[in-house]
Amino acid sequence: MSKIYNIAALKGDGIGPEVTNSTIKVIDALVETTDLKINFKYGEAGFYCIEKYGTNLPKETIALLKKTDACLKGPMTTPQTPGAPISAAVQIRKMFDLFANVRPCRSFPNVDALKPNIDLIVVRENTEGMYSGIEYELSPGVGVALRIITKEASLKVAEYAFKLASKRKKHLTYVHKGNILRVTGKIFKDAVKSLAPKYPEVKIDEAHIDAMTMHLIKKPEFYDVIVTTNLFGDVLSDEAAQVTGSLGLAAGANIGKSYGMFEPVHGSAPKYTGQNVVNPIGTIMAGAMMVEYLGEKQAATKIEKAVIEVLKDGKIRTKDLGGSSTTSEMSNEIVEKIRTL
Repeated sequence: MSKIYNIAALKGDGIGPEVTNSTIKVIDALVETTDLKINFKYGEAGFYCIEKYGTNLPKETIALLKKTDACLKGPMTTPQTPGAPISAAVQIRKMFDLFANVRPCRSFPNVDALKPNIDLIVVRENTEGMYSGIEYELSPGVGVALRIITKEASLKVAEYAFKLASKRKKHLTYVHKGNILRVTGKIFKDAVKSLAPKYPEVKIDEAHIDAMTMHLIKKPEFYDVIVTTNLFGDVLSDEAAQVTGSLGLAAGANIGKSYGMFEPVHGSAPKYTGQNVVNPIGTIMAGAMMVEYLGEKQAATKIEKAVIEVLKDGKIRTKDLGGSSTTSEMSNEIVEKIRTL
């Protein structure tokens, strides 16, 4: 008998419910046409919860997450007022020690990418760095934010990146700013280099973050797996997504030793809420990453093939891809492809 996977679904804010519902619809079609068995359990999280619960991640949702195999998370609006709750995503990452944020970026058919042969993955340390959430005002107008870099966290994300590179094109690039951030940069660099002898088949090179932003424009096809710290990875993965054609196509996984959370790279885009115009593919591809994480590689590949077939066909194109198709038209077309593959 196939295992039944319990998945927490957090729809989030803004366009979150639209893209999450689209992904659930695609996965439901997958369940109908394969041996995959998934049971979605719905929870509340996001900016809209603050008024209702006093927090963006209610304790009921935390309890729900702990009873599931993985989480499908829609984009959420993060409060920007000092003293407000930190990002729900950051809280979940820390709670489950989801140390690796994995963001694939590739060229898709009929999508205007900078180069036709881009296929890279940004692996971003996910629990510390400039996103540690430790900042305060020393005196009026003088603020301090702490960049926390530890050997332990750096080793974990580097190990994940090496393993990933060894299964792909065997090329790992580590990105830092060690010439300026000499102490924290050295800890991260040393962690990566210490693991290199364990993976002799993987060629490694390095780049400073400022130079890397240029290299991603100039020669994105050169890269395979890129590993870096939290803030740098956030910036590079958004850039890489646009280099491959649209942020609307970019998916992300947050991976730990015993749990995974999957989400699109883009934000909640509140100005498009309820308009049925955004591209759901980023979230749908995050759903494919989730299915693969569960060990159902064949089913995950079916989602990827359906997305590629729809893009190759070119009749359904959302606004970000230069067309006028709706969110639901795109997801419905992907569902139909899944049913015929």
